[in-house]
Amino acid sequence: MRYSLIKTILNVLTIILTLIIPIGSQAETTDTIPTVAFGADGRDSFYAEIKPDSLIAETTPVSPYALPYSVTGNTYDWHRLWMNTAVLSGAFCGTLLVLECLPEDATTWNRAELQDVPLFKRWYNHVMKKGPEWDHDKFYFNYILHPYAGAVYFMSARSCGFNFWRSALYGSIVSTVGWEFGIEAFMERPSIQDIFVTPIVGSCMGEGFYQIKRWLVDNDYSLFGSSFLGGVLAFIVDPVNEFTGLWMGNPARDIAHGKTKDMRKPDISIVPSITRSYKGFSLVGYF
Repeated sequence: MRYSLIKTILNVLTIILTLIIPIGSQAETTDTIPTVAFGADGRDSFYAEIKPDSLIAETTPVSPYALPYSVTGNTYDWHRLWMNTAVLSGAFCGTLLVLECLPEDATTWNRAELQDVPLFKRWYNHVMKKGPEWDHDKFYFNYILHPYAGAVYFMSARSCGFNFWRSALYGSIVSTVGWEFGIEAFMERPSIQDIFVTPIVGSCMGEGFYQIKRWLVDNDYSLFGSSFLGGVLAFIVDPVNEFTGLWMGNPARDIAHGKTKDMRKPDISIVPSITRSYKGFSLVGYF
């Protein structure tokens, strides 16, 4: 019975993915992608529209940090998303090793009992035979660390140009299929709280993290005038993209530095000027 239920859930997830997330790196979208150029004052000077079938949209993904804020807009960077997924997969295995080293009362895992059962048989027993349960982990595990992890999964897709809903869907699949019914299921039964708390609360936190990172981009990755503190905050709110950016390039940082450079670019303009003693034009320069 449980096997049929789990199989049905997986089939529904597959259908949802097929309907909501387009397949392939050059998937078509009906959304119009706004792009922005920055003037000498560092502000948005004009907006242009890029149709999905244009050469730029097909060959060069546009970073969401170069665009005005949007909940529903999409600019897919599939290559970076797949790299982020690979990094998360490695992090899951590393996290499992760390949890294995923690005291037994921290995770409520019965290690003596686990060692007597082969690895994949454990997973079968936890997922197929017994199914999810209400766990009794520490409060900070279930209601602080798990929501934070959900926000990290969310940001892994959000910073790749996926909108709020698709990023939330990605985070739900990673947290539920990848962790609860995947890696962690080798050690314990899936948690009922975590199945809901991690993706739902995590997505809400993640959108807040997205706003924080957009603020960092607008301020050249600086916090209180310190680029070091800005980099630390960026890593806290979006660790996966900041990590993959070490070797793939970091579009958010490039955009932040570009904005600062444009703001500092010299500019001379003629503006109308009307005062009590003078009426005419004034020459205004920024250096």
